[in-house]
Formats: sequence, structure tokens, C-alpha cells
Amino acid sequence: QVQLVESGGGSVQAGGSLRLSCAGSTYPYCMAWFHQAPGKEREGVAVISTLYGDSYVTDSVKGRFTISLDNAKNTVYLQMNNLKPEDTAIYYCAAGGPYTRCPLRADDYYYWGQGTQVTVSS
Repeated sequence: QVQLVESGGGSVQAGGSLRLSCAGSTYPYCMAWFHQAPGKEREGVAVISTLYGDSYVTDSVKGRFTISLDNAKNTVYLQMNNLKPEDTAIYYCAAGGPYTRCPLRADDYYYWGQGTQVTVSS
């Protein structure tokens, strides 16, 4: 059983930064971050392959968010810079696979953390 625990959420002003952490047993395929704003569907933000280190982020956060992996600590990070009010959401860590290329669809992920709230004020 894969257990994922997110931390690092909080409240910041626009332009600020936060680093989210997802600790636990590292799933040997794909690790991803999703966010869900009130009344909206859960959307993929960033994904990384734990085997090859390949990663990508969605266009809306490109240049601002970075996903990284520390295998020794079994931890995945999401560094979020230049935060905007529209980034306000609950952020979830997820694990899934194996896939030829790690996807960013919520339906493709089997294990989920409890979520951490990120609030960005203008």
C-alpha cells in the first residue's frame, strides 16, 4: 500500500513562493501533483517519472512551478514561485503507473494524499 502525505501549503500574497512536499513510500513509476479549486475539477499540474527523472508541468504553471524528486528521502517536491490568486486550490500528490509517458489525468492515478491548501491573495 502506497501512503502519501502532503505538507507545505499555506497562505501567501501574489508573487510569493511555497514549496510543497509529498512524503512516503515512493511509487516506482509516476508521481504527480494535482490541484482542485472550489467548484472545479481536479487538474494535473506537474508529473515526474521516478525511474527516469523525466518531468513536465502544465502550460498554466510553466516557468513558475518545478517538480523534483529525492529518492533517498522518498519525497516529491513542488516548488511554486510567482504565485497568482488563480493558483488557489487544494493540492494533491498522487502515484500511478507504469506508463510509457507519465500522464496528467487524475483517472490514471491510484494513490492519493489527503491534500494541502494553498491560498494566494492579491
